[in-house]
Amino acid sequence: MPVIAVANQKGGVGKTTSVVNLGAALALRGLSALVIDLDPQANATTGLGLDRRTITRSTYELLSQEAALEEVVLPTAIAGLDCAPASQDLAGAEVELVQQAARERRLKTVLEASHRRWDIVLVDCPPSLGLITVNGLIAAHGLIVPVQCEYYALEGLGQLMSTAERVRRSLNPALRITGLLLTMYDGRTRLSSEVANEVRSHFGELVFKAVVPRSVRLSEAPSYGQPVVTLDAGSRGSISYRLVAGELEERCALVSAKAATRREGPERALVPTREGPGGRGYGVVTAEPAGLVESWPPADPWTEP
Repeated sequence: MPVIAVANQKGGVGKTTSVVNLGAALALRGLSALVIDLDPQANATTGLGLDRRTITRSTYELLSQEAALEEVVLPTAIAGLDCAPASQDLAGAEVELVQQAARERRLKTVLEASHRRWDIVLVDCPPSLGLITVNGLIAAHGLIVPVQCEYYALEGLGQLMSTAERVRRSLNPALRITGLLLTMYDGRTRLSSEVANEVRSHFGELVFKAVVPRSVRLSEAPSYGQPVVTLDAGSRGSISYRLVAGELEERCALVSAKAATRREGPERALVPTREGPGGRGYGVVTAEPAGLVESWPPADPWTEP
């Protein structure tokens, strides 16, 4: 059961949007997925159609060891997709955990003690490099970093990588970079192309081929309480996230009974309308990389995808 943390200390880069839509897209591909919301804003929780006002147990109880994972997880409207919801109580969790023993391993302990198993677990980390994010990184086997196609995103990327490397060296040797995901790509601007090219030139095949464009439907989907992949399957954002989900499935070597019998179905038949970066970002992909990961996890955490 691979656990993938989705983290970036910079807010507004599409982190929660990526967690919600990748979880939904993987569930639609026949996999069982769990989204763990560690952000006090609980946007992933509401984005999956759960009313946080009616939630009695959340990931706060997980980190404080007041509840088991099975007591917190709730089903969503999408078959195969579950969610461990967040609450505003998480805002005070970092202060409360400071004096606790093994405070940075709480989430890992909860996952190891769980009797339920999913094909993949996606952890939505808060936009910070605090104790809650460290909990997500220590519990994870892989790290997905959403990178907004703007200049400031490049400045914060090095800091996040440095933190992840320190966590890997001292606390979680199993941590690997699953991929960097370019988000909010706008083909009308030169800056988006320059940022995308800069990230790809530095990180190479670690960067997902598919690029998530700016999309009105992506912004509208949370107000409907559902991911864009179910709200509007034909939108640019939906196609992009379904392409990324296909890459993630292969990188993590995920196989379900449904997925094993479906290799050339509608999901695999998706073809972007433009090669890129270029055009307006309609499911944009760049050149085919030399090869996707065939084993899990990669041998070298940062230089191999």
